[in-house]
Amino acid sequence: IEQARRFDTRVILESFHEGLDLRIVVIGFQVVAAAIRRPAEVIGDGRHTIKQLIEAQSRRRAAATDGESRIPMDQETERTVREAGFDYTDILPMDQRLAVRRAANLHTGGCLEDVTAILHPVLSDAAVRAARALDIPVVGLDLMVPAADQPEYVFIEANERVGLANHEPQPTAERFVDLLFPHSLPVHI
Repeated sequence: IEQARRFDTRVILESFHEGLDLRIVVIGFQVVAAAIRRPAEVIGDGRHTIKQLIEAQSRRRAAATDGESRIPMDQETERTVREAGFDYTDILPMDQRLAVRRAANLHTGGCLEDVTAILHPVLSDAAVRAARALDIPVVGLDLMVPAADQPEYVFIEANERVGLANHEPQPTAERFVDLLFPHSLPVHI
């Protein structure tokens, strides 16, 4: 706090919560998709430097996402690597995983693991209730959880500009179109 006060006398504190970064997509006040978001990481091969591993992983992510996802070689990446006890020139041991970013953002090399099928009902209910309370029919709700199939959670944020394409194979785009054009829904007689 004292270090922060050197920049400004007003300091805001937030609580820190360990866990996995879970994004729940709610469309029309129904859960359509859920995914654990993981920060960019590399896996050691015992031969290449961490910098080479990051560059190779970044090329793979860019190719898989039409250039939308890359791991930037910036201060944040360098700091994350350094805080893990490494630097760019170190050779990561075989099969050792190293997170190279803190934030689990797709555009900085992160990835998604679809967990819609195992989402705990408490988490689903909390997401729908939050969407209703905010009165936002299309929203991505971010929670910290120990696991997607457990009921414990802490809300992090709500994002009304949720990326629908990121959640395949779930039908997010289809549900969004259904919300916009409800008269186009199939009629069951």
